[in-house]
Amino acid sequence: MSTTPSPRVFVARLAGVQVFDPNGDPVGRVRDVVVLLRLGVQQPRVLGLVVEVPPRRPIFIPMTRVTSIEAGAVVVTGAVNLRRFARRAAETLVLGELLDRTVVLADTGESVTVTDVAMERNRSRDWYLTKVAVRRRGHGRMRRRGEVQVVDWTAIRGLSLPEAGQGAESLLAAFDQLRPADLAGVLHDLSEKRRAEVAAALDDERLADVLEELPEEEQVEILATLEKRRAADVLEAMGPDDAADLLAELPPDEAERLLALMDPEEAEPLRRLLTYSENTAGGLMTTEPVILPPSATVAEALARVRNPDLTPATASQVYVCRPPTETPTGRYLGIAHLQRLLREPPGTLVSAVVDTDIAPLSPATPLHHVARYLAAYNLVAVPVVDEDDRLLGAVTVDDVLDHLLPEGWRGEPAGEDAETTAGSNGQ
Repeated sequence: MSTTPSPRVFVARLAGVQVFDPNGDPVGRVRDVVVLLRLGVQQPRVLGLVVEVPPRRPIFIPMTRVTSIEAGAVVVTGAVNLRRFARRAAETLVLGELLDRTVVLADTGESVTVTDVAMERNRSRDWYLTKVAVRRRGHGRMRRRGEVQVVDWTAIRGLSLPEAGQGAESLLAAFDQLRPADLAGVLHDLSEKRRAEVAAALDDERLADVLEELPEEEQVEILATLEKRRAADVLEAMGPDDAADLLAELPPDEAERLLALMDPEEAEPLRRLLTYSENTAGGLMTTEPVILPPSATVAEALARVRNPDLTPATASQVYVCRPPTETPTGRYLGIAHLQRLLREPPGTLVSAVVDTDIAPLSPATPLHHVARYLAAYNLVAVPVVDEDDRLLGAVTVDDVLDHLLPEGWRGEPAGEDAETTAGSNGQ
């Protein structure tokens, strides 16, 4: 490791950067930087990196293990402890807690907003926060965004004190490209106050996607911070099965108030789902699988399953039903599998490629039977019909796994605490 000072590294640009061991094997991705704030204007010492390793486990890597930080890559060496990261009381997360803070420029008293923080390594090979990128407030009638300037850490006041109304613009910009499951992992490790600020800054669709990836208790906590009308809008943006699961965690009167605020067409499927027991096919199913009439063509079916908002399990097959094609549908006819659709001419009717060998399940089918059925026939989804052969929905394998895994699995990924040596066996 070089003894000369390291180049300046802006922390927000590290978000999502791949971490490698010396052999070039991937370890994980940077999620945050841990620092120790100090009294007065003393530069905070950088303690280490929060790195997310599969499967979605945040761990701590001390800065003493970091050998280089370059564009698009961080290289570490030595033993890497895979114990889940837990922030101590004296520690501060740069991205999670410092970005978007309102601070004051010492020389002018002007209030500015923190957009990024830079760290540098000194000759003793310790890392410190040395610079702060701040945005001035907009001026004029149009309130244009103010300019950004980089100042010394010693030139600002206010980062070492608790801050109310922090906002989340810069934090979300740092994690803009994260998938919902990864952003949910970031939110999971923030304080309740900071989670509420991030939730307020996310748009309804993005927040809905993130909520679906969080443990139920955190879903309830975040929903409670939203104004009731917005909470109803977010529920409308969620998948019906996930929204119904969340409503089931609320007191009945609170759930009913939110349902009353929703569009009746969006609320009606949720009311139906709430009538089923949680651990049955009816309680597990989504009411929005891909449904087409028998007169539809293969080209129409393929166009529908190309929708990027569909999960792979939901897009794997099309359910062919007589009109109406909204659940509960007309008579259920069978399934058109994606692999079969890809082999057929575009003008072929889906009714010509329907698989009728897979028997649908009733909504009362218990969870363990649904899981056994999917495993026995190597299925990723199975239809659910009522006594009149009307399609009510479909149960996908990911929904079954959600209910079979231990409670709290999203917050505590499977795997024993362990230690691996970067550069010997990687991860």
